[in-house]
Amino acid sequence: MAVYCNHSAVLLSPSTASSSSSSLVGFPRFQTLLFKSRSLYSKSRVSPVSALQPSSRSLEALIFDCDGVILESENLHRQAYNDAFSHFDVRCPPSSSASLDWSLEFYDKFQNLVGGGKPKMRWYFKEHGWPTSTIFDSPPQNDDDRAKLIDTLQDWKTERYKEIIKSGSVEPRPGVIRLMDEAKAAGKKLAVCSAATKSSVVMCLENLIDLERFQGLDCFLAGDDVKEKKPDPSIYITAAEKLGVSVKDCLVIEDSVIGLQAATKAGMSCVITYTSSTSDQDFKDAIAVYPDLSNVKLKDLETLLQTIVTAA
Repeated sequence: MAVYCNHSAVLLSPSTASSSSSSLVGFPRFQTLLFKSRSLYSKSRVSPVSALQPSSRSLEALIFDCDGVILESENLHRQAYNDAFSHFDVRCPPSSSASLDWSLEFYDKFQNLVGGGKPKMRWYFKEHGWPTSTIFDSPPQNDDDRAKLIDTLQDWKTERYKEIIKSGSVEPRPGVIRLMDEAKAAGKKLAVCSAATKSSVVMCLENLIDLERFQGLDCFLAGDDVKEKKPDPSIYITAAEKLGVSVKDCLVIEDSVIGLQAATKAGMSCVITYTSSTSDQDFKDAIAVYPDLSNVKLKDLETLLQTIVTAA
């Protein structure tokens, strides 16, 4: 296994490499100290007799996740939730002296434990007490009223999130646009596969990568387009079929272990560009881990895919 930094490689024994990568992935500060601004972990699958040969993979399609990869969205969602709680004066528990406010530290953990906006609120209110609000003066007692509360909050939060994205204050994550343009110029297939709802992803892409790039994608799939969401591999398998490319020649860029699992279950190689809320996750099955894409070139990804080694 080789750990690469900039233009040099440091070769480690399998045991040393394993312990080094597992201890560093969760600590971006240490990565920065050891590998300057760019960290890359290349993982080899070693047979018992160490009989290794290069794989036949070549980069034909580059597939991006959206939330966390194209934009660091979770803090924007958190902001929109807190704005909704403030707008409706949601007090949870009801005895609180101020409206509910989810802290950054709390939400970083929470958003990786409970998926979806409505399930998040339902879980939180069950744990901490159904709130008072301007929607209901007293905590809702029956399922219909509780559903109405959550639906109202979620609808308002969604519109607020759209306002934030459209405000012009949100930028794509570093290196994303350049890497997309490099791939397109090199004749690679380009796709976006997101577990979010289609309307939300379309709105994000049109505002962040611009309409022309969005319309130039060779494939675009959202959570609405498949029956099962990540970590199920359906979305990536469907993308390969639509692109007309073998799964082994696709490279996925994800930010979380859930996305990584979806890609690897589909038979695709995956690199990780983590965020503050996913930096401590276990990315052992990724072929590379980056803090962002600012120093990652298309040729780097092509070399990665071509030099994966497999058991003979």
